[in-house]
Amino acid sequence: MTWQWIAEHDPRWDQDKAAALGDLPPTLFGLGHPEVGRPLGDAWWRVEDGAGSPIGYGRLDDTWGDAEILIISAPAVRGSGVGVFVLENLEREAATRQLNYVYNVVPTRHPEAEAVRDWLTRRGFSATEVGELRKKVASGAAPGGASSS
Repeated sequence: MTWQWIAEHDPRWDQDKAAALGDLPPTLFGLGHPEVGRPLGDAWWRVEDGAGSPIGYGRLDDTWGDAEILIISAPAVRGSGVGVFVLENLEREAATRQLNYVYNVVPTRHPEAEAVRDWLTRRGFSATEVGELRKKVASGAAPGGASSS
């Protein structure tokens, strides 16, 4: 299956993002109580399947040379590699911006917090003393585009 990595040039909250979160509330990820059409901060990308349906999202919030990332896979495709696809593309985007680290803070209230931490650790992230999971950005990575699973 072929997936597309698409930059959202004017990211806004919509029903597709809400559906991709499934039962997880946006407040869990610091998104507040967004209304449909509300502009979102940071840089967002959408993953579409071969039929053009959104199946995942990535967010990159870069400040001071590092970037907090958010990886979202729609419930129907979790475990299929979409999360890895999002992560790899976010890492390429971070490298293009010459950032030092990408990091994620798994909310303690996340119903699968331990599984998410384990997933990130298996992909090279290391825990810090302040509760972040950080990974050094590889230099020289080319930005992602269309790719396949």
